Amino acid sequence: MNPAALVLDASVTLAWAFRDEDSPYALGVLRALHQMRAWVPPIWPLEIANALLVAQRRQRLLPHEGPEFLAYLAQLPITVHDIPKRQTWRAVFPLAQEEGLSIYDASYLYLALRFNLPLATQDRRLQQAAQARGLWFQPPPNAIAPQPPDAT
Repeated sequence: MNPAALVLDASVTLAWAFRDEDSPYALGVLRALHQMRAWVPPIWPLEIANALLVAQRRQRLLPHEGPEFLAYLAQLPITVHDIPKRQTWRAVFPLAQEEGLSIYDASYLYLALRFNLPLATQDRRLQQAAQARGLWFQPPPNAIAPQPPDAT
C-alpha cells in the first residue's frame, strides 16, 4: 500500500464543512493530508459542490461559506483522477454490484483497489468494503487536526 497517498471520499470531506458532522476520524484524515496526497474520482468535485449548494439553499450555509470552503479545499493536496468510461463499465459497475454500492461510491473503492491506496470514508458500507480488502485508511489517533474554516 502506498503510504504517501490515500483516496478521499465526499463523506469525510463534507464533515470538514459542517461542524455538526465532524468527527475525530474526519479531522484525523484532514491532519494526514498535511503529510500525504489525496486522490479522488471525477464525481468528487461535483458531490462536494452540490452538497454545499444544497446546504446554502436550505440555509445551513451562508452564501459566502460554500465558496470559502471550496477555496480551502483547493489549497489541499487533492488530485482528481480520471476514470475512463470503459473502466467505469468494466470495473466500477461490477464492483458496485458485488459490494451493493452506488456507482459513485464504487468509484472511490475502484481507485483504492487500482492503485493500492487506503480509502478514507465515513460511509459504513464503503468502509466495510475497504476493510475487507485491507484498504480502509486509519489516521493516527492522537494528533489534533488543523481546523478548516468554519462553514456553519
